[in-house]
Amino acid sequence: MFYKTISMVFLFGLFSANAQQNDSITKIDTTSHNLKFNYKQLIIPGVLIGYGVIGIGNDQLLSFNHQIKSEVTEDIDEKITIDDFSQYAPAVSVYALNAFGVKGKNNMRDRSVIFVTSYAIMATTILGLKSIVHEERPDGSSNNSFPSGHTATAFAGAEFLWQEYKDKSIWYGIAGYAVATGTGLFRIYNNRHWLTDVAAGAGIGILSTKLAYWMNPYITRKLFKSSSESNSTSMIMPFYNGQQYGLGFVKVF
Repeated sequence: MFYKTISMVFLFGLFSANAQQNDSITKIDTTSHNLKFNYKQLIIPGVLIGYGVIGIGNDQLLSFNHQIKSEVTEDIDEKITIDDFSQYAPAVSVYALNAFGVKGKNNMRDRSVIFVTSYAIMATTILGLKSIVHEERPDGSSNNSFPSGHTATAFAGAEFLWQEYKDKSIWYGIAGYAVATGTGLFRIYNNRHWLTDVAAGAGIGILSTKLAYWMNPYITRKLFKSSSESNSTSMIMPFYNGQQYGLGFVKVF
């Protein structure tokens, strides 16, 4: 059962990347390239979030969660903590690719504003839901299982990577979504989250980055009314990895 679930979630993760290839792009009053709102872009994150929310009180989905847990605890003895690092890989890849000369869709300033906005939306949503739902983790360690923060972080980064580099090659986005899907699967593998937690986290991550792109023209106009492209900008970036809270400092030159 668990291995069937791995195949299902992995394929869905790749489908998420490919399905978004048709996102419309427009240029709005700034030097950044921003997503044009289209309700169809809400379908994939909406389905994922809906599955997770419905699963909180649906007996059939809860039973499926427990079947997966039984497979994990029965067949898998050694836990692998790679998900603590892989959750950041897609977002870090955006800046790494740029550092190696592979230019993304947006300049450094606008890309960083989008990144900070996305993670602020994602972290606020995740923390809010965890404090409201109080779902027990599969391993019984705490009551903040829903939704998965690691998965949300990974999928927010995967969507970020997809939007910045899909015009260069769709394989950048597919690779990002594959890593994000793997992060979610390792959260289940390590008995830290239910499938419904992971699905909801994935949807929240994707939607957070989409919202950040839609909001970017307005945020940029407010933040940089009289700033030139060459001016340096400093920003504070919140982060949450499922266990720890913190702030990161970002300076754009």
